[in-house]
Amino acid sequence: MAEHNQQRTHVLAKLIGDAPSFARVRDQLIRLSESDATVLISGETGTGKELMARAVHYLSSKAGFPFVAVNCAALPDALLEAELFGHERGAFTDAHASRQGLLAQAGNGTLFLDEVECLTPRGQGALLRVLHDRTFRVLGSSVERSVNVRFVAATNVDLGDLVRRGAFRADLFYRLRVLWLDLPALRDRREDIPLLTHHFQTKHARRGGAVPGLSAAAVRALAEFDWPGNVRELENAITRALHLVDDGPIEPHHLGLPAPAGAANAAPRFADERLSFKESKRRLVHAFERDYLARVIAESGGNVTKAALAARKDRRELGKLLKKHGLNAKDFARVG
Repeated sequence: MAEHNQQRTHVLAKLIGDAPSFARVRDQLIRLSESDATVLISGETGTGKELMARAVHYLSSKAGFPFVAVNCAALPDALLEAELFGHERGAFTDAHASRQGLLAQAGNGTLFLDEVECLTPRGQGALLRVLHDRTFRVLGSSVERSVNVRFVAATNVDLGDLVRRGAFRADLFYRLRVLWLDLPALRDRREDIPLLTHHFQTKHARRGGAVPGLSAAAVRALAEFDWPGNVRELENAITRALHLVDDGPIEPHHLGLPAPAGAANAAPRFADERLSFKESKRRLVHAFERDYLARVIAESGGNVTKAALAARKDRRELGKLLKKHGLNAKDFARVG
């Protein structure tokens, strides 16, 4: 009992936010986790659907069993049944050995179906049969096997609208939407931005180093931005800023955000009477190069070739500049 309560506390600690819209979802999550019924989680990209799915699992009676995640967009028709149900040796041309499917891997635990809207009509039919009969058959076998898996599905589109347009099966939609969670966008819970920002600053701070603070302009920029990529985009912005900032606080340009209206110029200044003209110029040029490179590589999504074209520089020369300023193009790769 004590171990279960400890695990429950650990899971809930990952659900960061006090905004009313988020608090309601967290309360719903706790209640529906007491059931083993199927759950549909809806929300825009980056709102934390997989985090919620894992919370559903680890707060439920399934916590001691596997949590298996599958991206439905990566399940082509040709491999769909084999991936879900598994296959016996010789079931098809390349089946040289038996293999467990995702349902068997999940066992008595949870199967998380991410991007469920991407299932093809064939995939929708296969999943519907399992949800309806709670049985499946391994390819190449004549034996029906029962399913004791909890299904949790996630989507970033309006599945009801897809049903109305004939792009998703209505019977499957109602099988998936027994219980549901609708996650709010970050722009609808702006009061949680400071909490999330502090969490990501601590999480991604350089090992052994101090955690840089935020300037007043950066705090305003974070609060005013609409965050189309939601919490994931905020985490990426904080991670990028921690890589770019030198001395002093994080400014809007480190985050890749515009300075808020009416704010003083957020660019670093080095007009310090204690420094020589030469040293002030060196620092200013260094800061300009680093911030320019960070912006151009960020806008290219981490693609060095595209960044070089945008900067009108030789790719190899741009690569040397990135290395000089400790910028890794992989850190700027876009996350879907």
